[in-house]
Amino acid sequence: MTPTSASTNVVLGAGPVGSTIARQLAEAGEAVRLVTRTGRDIGVDGVTSLGADMTDPAAVRSATEGARTVYFAAAPAYTNWPKGFPPLVEGVLGGLRGSGIRLAVVDNLYAYGPPHGAPIREDLPYAATNRKGTARARVAERFMAAHAAGDVQVTIARASDYFGPGAVESAVGERFFGPIIAGKAASVFGNPDAPHSVTYVPDFARALIELARHDEAFGEVWHVPSVPAVSIREFAGLVGAAAGTGTPRLSRLSRPMLLLAGLFVPSARETVEMLYEFEEPFVLDSSKMERAFGLAATPFEQSIPATVAWWQSRRA
Repeated sequence: MTPTSASTNVVLGAGPVGSTIARQLAEAGEAVRLVTRTGRDIGVDGVTSLGADMTDPAAVRSATEGARTVYFAAAPAYTNWPKGFPPLVEGVLGGLRGSGIRLAVVDNLYAYGPPHGAPIREDLPYAATNRKGTARARVAERFMAAHAAGDVQVTIARASDYFGPGAVESAVGERFFGPIIAGKAASVFGNPDAPHSVTYVPDFARALIELARHDEAFGEVWHVPSVPAVSIREFAGLVGAAAGTGTPRLSRLSRPMLLLAGLFVPSARETVEMLYEFEEPFVLDSSKMERAFGLAATPFEQSIPATVAWWQSRRA
C-alpha cells in the first residue's frame, strides 16, 4: 500500500483499541489505513497496513496524507512512558500541524492521580505524582496546547482498565480471564471488594469514532461509557458464570509481593505505583459523553460472554 491510497481514516497503533477502531470503521464500509512501526497486518478486510516511524514528522505527514481523521492509539512500552511518549507525541503533532486533519486520542485515567474514592470526572485536576501518571498528564497537556494554538484539532477519550477481545495486557486481561476460564485462581491487585470501573474495548473504540464525527467534541476530554462499577470479585464471578467454571478463587498480589517480583519482572515493578487504583473505590463517571452523544456501555450480559468466547477460542 502507498500513503496516497484513499484511506480517510488513519489509525496509529495496532494494540487492542487501535485494532478495534480499525475493524469497526472497516465494518462500517469506511477506508482505513493502520500505521505501526513494523507495518503489521491485522487481517481485516478494508484495513490496509503501513510501516512508519511515528516520531518522525515527515513520516507521519506521509503516512496520514489524504486522511480526514487520525486516531492516536500508539504508545511506547509500559516501562518507558516518561521517555517514550514525548518524541511520539511531537512526531505526530509535527506531522499533522496545519494539515486540517483532526486527531482523536486514546487515553487512560492515570493523569488524575488517586481519586480517594470520589467519582472520576473530566473536570478533575491532573494530580498524579508518579512516573506514569505525570507522563500521561504531560501528553494530554501537550495535545490540548496544540489544539488551543490552532495547530491540530484534538479530542481525547479516556477509559478505565479495559477488557474484551484482544485485551491481553490489561489488569483484567490474560492473568484474569485466562485462569478463570481454566477454573483456576485469578491474580488480582489490592482490595477485590472495592468498586472498580472496567471498560469494554469495543465501547472504547466506538466512543473515539463517535467523537471524531462531532465538531463540538474537539478541544474536550471525554470519558468512555462504562457500566456501573462493581467489585473485582463480582466481575470475576460474572466471568466464571459465563465460562461455566463457577465462582472463581482470587489470589491477591500484595505490594510486597509485587516489589519482590519487580526485581526480576519489569512489568511487575511498574505496577506498584498504580496499586492505588485497586486499593480504594475507583469509579468512572461517563455521564458527560452519555448525555452529549447518546452512547451507552455494552451491558455485562453481552460483553462478558463475548470476551469469554474470545479467550476460549484463543486457548483452543
